[in-house]
Amino acid sequence: MEIERARDDLVVAASAGATTITVALLSGVAGVVDVPTLPTLAPLAIYAGYLFSRKGGPYGSLDRPRNWAAGAVLVGVIVVAASVVS
Repeated sequence: MEIERARDDLVVAASAGATTITVALLSGVAGVVDVPTLPTLAPLAIYAGYLFSRKGGPYGSLDRPRNWAAGAVLVGVIVVAASVVS
């Protein structure tokens, strides 16, 4: 495995994992929102999509690890916002 690819995987995995943990902590420990289990895991689905899309190439100009990481964080924010509204 190339070191650059490992670094890219780490960036996306860390953002998806940190977002998932943050949503879970806001829901369980802090009690700020009430998020069911499946939506809590939604940022990890973005990471899975990233992994399964890495089969070769060529990749588009928007297909960057930074964008996948931002997508995972955005999904986490949407999950929390949807739980606050409902």
